[in-house]
Amino acid sequence: MASDDELYQLALRIGIVLRRDALRLCTAESCTGGWLAKLITDVPGSSQWFERGYVSYSNEAKQQDLGVKPEILAAHGAVSGEVVEQMALGALLASGATLAVAISGVAGPDGGTSDKPVGLVWFALAQSAGLDSEACRFAGDREAVRRQAVMKALQLIEAAVQRSSGAPNSCAQ
Repeated sequence: MASDDELYQLALRIGIVLRRDALRLCTAESCTGGWLAKLITDVPGSSQWFERGYVSYSNEAKQQDLGVKPEILAAHGAVSGEVVEQMALGALLASGATLAVAISGVAGPDGGTSDKPVGLVWFALAQSAGLDSEACRFAGDREAVRRQAVMKALQLIEAAVQRSSGAPNSCAQ
């Protein structure tokens, strides 16, 4: 599991590329409760590339702040690809940022079901180039699930900004 320093170093690398390329980031978080935005704003100078963050923990907040449609929430639930995609698109539209990431999941220890077990987290990333979403299943207690979700979100942002800047992927050899 990522240490605080590893999370910070990843946020720092992201910030360097976002600032260099004059890109602006927005976050829309549910189960991580603002942890991603906190990590981002720990980086000195982040006001030059971080637009804003939404903590839309309740379904009402997802609807009011991010424009998630009630019928999508009713049909798919807050922990779904459909909802995180609407969260990311809503954050992008409302903020005017270049890039938005959304997170919604079941951090536990309760709240899980057979269809949506504890540790299931959905991510979406929206930008002018398109919209992508994916789910991950993380192990561990509430803290571990949330920490892994924040790390995954940072990795998704890093991959997106590397693609947009033409930089090689960090996994490339």
